[in-house]
Amino acid sequence: MSTTPESPTTAGEPLTGGLSKKGLSAGTVGLIGAVVIGISCIAPAYTLTAALGPTVSEVGFQVPGIILLGFIPMLLVAFGYRELNRQMPDSGTSFTWAARAFGPWVGWMAGWGLIAATILVLSNLAGIAVEFLFLLIDQIAGSPGTIAELAFNPFINVAVCLLFMLGATLISYRDMQTTQKLQYVLVSFQVLVLLVFSIAAFFHVANGTAFDASPVELSWFNPFVVTPAIAIVAGLSLSIFIFWGWDVTLTMNEETKDPEKTPGRAATVTVVTIVILYLLISVSLLSFAGTGTEGLGLGNEEIQANVFFYLSGPILGPLAFLVSLAVLTSSASSLQSTFVGPARTLLAMGHYGALPPKFAQVSPRFFTPGYATIVSAIVASVFYAVMRFLNENVLWDTITTLGMMICFYYGITAFACVWYFRKQWFDSARSFVFTLLFPLVGGIILFALFWITLFESMDPDYGSGTEWFGLGSVFVLGVGIIGLGIVIMIWQAIKRPAFFKGETLSLDAPASLRRR
Repeated sequence: MSTTPESPTTAGEPLTGGLSKKGLSAGTVGLIGAVVIGISCIAPAYTLTAALGPTVSEVGFQVPGIILLGFIPMLLVAFGYRELNRQMPDSGTSFTWAARAFGPWVGWMAGWGLIAATILVLSNLAGIAVEFLFLLIDQIAGSPGTIAELAFNPFINVAVCLLFMLGATLISYRDMQTTQKLQYVLVSFQVLVLLVFSIAAFFHVANGTAFDASPVELSWFNPFVVTPAIAIVAGLSLSIFIFWGWDVTLTMNEETKDPEKTPGRAATVTVVTIVILYLLISVSLLSFAGTGTEGLGLGNEEIQANVFFYLSGPILGPLAFLVSLAVLTSSASSLQSTFVGPARTLLAMGHYGALPPKFAQVSPRFFTPGYATIVSAIVASVFYAVMRFLNENVLWDTITTLGMMICFYYGITAFACVWYFRKQWFDSARSFVFTLLFPLVGGIILFALFWITLFESMDPDYGSGTEWFGLGSVFVLGVGIIGLGIVIMIWQAIKRPAFFKGETLSLDAPASLRRR
């Protein structure tokens, strides 16, 4: 594909403001493949072992209720994504859709939000993979803590992290069929271990051998008994984080079979599958360990950073290493599949002239966004290495910052759905529900969470307690990332004005809004 800064092209033809193909391998991903990659990107084993403890500390036994509450905006927004994808299947997703609904400036920032979120999580996934690799070796070798401690040596940690990143980059650079085959194996193993883990926990409860057996109650599923109300917001923010990643099924829309329907269906199936899995795991572990602050209680701060690791031995005995292997598998597989999102968004931004044309390059051999994949890997690697040596606490604060960025670009995309289909709201009951009601409510919830988190994070005690310029590091990171995006956007507007004038990707065409 040849393109120039002055005149972005598709297959040698100048862009006219409409959507166009980018040279990706069409028809290579089916519904099951998309769902598997979606689950892999969410990384249930990794996200839940890190999020379950902190969520318990905020809401106690109401974790299942908070999970259901966090599921609601995700599902509502997923329906909005589905409608946008049906109308405009494009690998740029949030970037493309927001640009066609609100114009190039809002579209650019939506794309930036997605890219920033995925870069943040890529660095964290690599770091988690390193820790669990050494934990697994430690468990198998039977040397409590000796080998595991090596993961906290910054030089060893960063070196192994970069090796993980290199491996994930090489696989992501190859064709989507390679990614699918790898993910079938990794995701199947991860889900199987989690199911066995949960069932075994219930057996311990039934046999009277649980740490702090607690009978399952319906009240666990009611989030509104949580007090104070701010605890619900904190729990919701964590819940949003554990669901994030399903939208990768949409970024593959130009590579799926039946691109107008398959990605949307895959997104819905992925979100529903994940909520069922999360409810099963959270209920089983709450029933086994309770919410106490001592020993194996899920409220114990000493085990909250890695709940699965501490509970795996008491629940699975000699098979405990399988849980560490599942979390390692989860973080490593998610590291690879997460590359799909930012690479294809950067590809679309380069294709439509919102970024340098090199980002529009597609590998002639594998038909993947090779240049964008490599850039994503380099930025994530540098970010992780710098933060790991600079301040490890700030590195973990990026998880909370990640939640803010998710709410930011998901919210913009939800509102883009509402506005794009504004002339079709009352065409039918279906159109009213899926193009107005659901995405509007989902967008309002996510934007409210974004602003509440932004305000709360100004307190230096928020997150790790690290302070920058008298403000919390989460706030500084969040505002800094959005500010950096604005600066780069203005720079690109000066260098590449065609996109920002609507010449390469115009607002919604009249034909797309005609009544059905």
